Amino acid sequence: MSKIMILTDSCCDLTKEIIEELGITVLPFEITFCGETFHEIFDKSTREFYDMMLKSDEIPKHSQLSPLTFEKTYKKLYDEGYTDVISVSINSEGSGTFTNSIIGKNDFYENNPDAKMRIFNIDSRCYTIFYGYPIMEAVKKIRKGAEAEDIIAYLEDWFNICAIYAVPYSLKYARKSGRISAAAAFAGELLGLKPIIEFADNKTTTVEKIRGEKSIVPKLADCAEKRMTPQTPYLIIHGRDDTLAKELEKEMIKRTGRKAEMFANIGAVVASNIGPDLVAVLVRRKNK
Repeated sequence: MSKIMILTDSCCDLTKEIIEELGITVLPFEITFCGETFHEIFDKSTREFYDMMLKSDEIPKHSQLSPLTFEKTYKKLYDEGYTDVISVSINSEGSGTFTNSIIGKNDFYENNPDAKMRIFNIDSRCYTIFYGYPIMEAVKKIRKGAEAEDIIAYLEDWFNICAIYAVPYSLKYARKSGRISAAAAFAGELLGLKPIIEFADNKTTTVEKIRGEKSIVPKLADCAEKRMTPQTPYLIIHGRDDTLAKELEKEMIKRTGRKAEMFANIGAVVASNIGPDLVAVLVRRKNK
């Protein structure tokens, strides 16, 4: 009988409570900020991290997960009797973590040549709840008896079809971190413009420009409605302030007749690269 574990990293932005409830194995990213080094989610809450960012102009730093971390985790799961491990990693274009998950797998098999446990490595191709949400749903499917191949097909479908459309309130963090190419290429701030950035397919792309704070919610709703598959769930993502996120849901309800499937905060890794203030919507794209 199959015994399946989903393994992921803390950029999935699931809360500690959800991680514990669903029994997901989450490897935390290490954050260095304001003279401290700590693990995302487990050492400090997202709210505590936002508060730190309010008090400092420093850009937080984080490092990728190492092959050795993955190898040790695979060995632990093997010793616990798992037959299948589905390892889902942060966007491979933004971090070497996905590549290291594969190196760690190869090292595990080399050091445990008789191991029959199967390891499947999946690139989420994005960030935050983009892969946290389907991981939650995948665990529910496993509990109902789904096999590893079914779970992999579900996750890859989600990662190929979905996209996040985000409006950061400021591009300061994105420019300084250098990890979000769309922000680096955007030159409209002096004119009072804000970008709607699409996060999907291992890329970041500016898809529209917004003038004025009051236009953020209607323009973001327009963008989502135009691109989403009708009658499919959507998720709302926000930073430390959820005011615009709540307004966005009201606007989406008017347009789709549906409430958001989930509200989620961006965590420390994402906030380090785009800032603690943004509003975003995740949809299944109809052109996919």
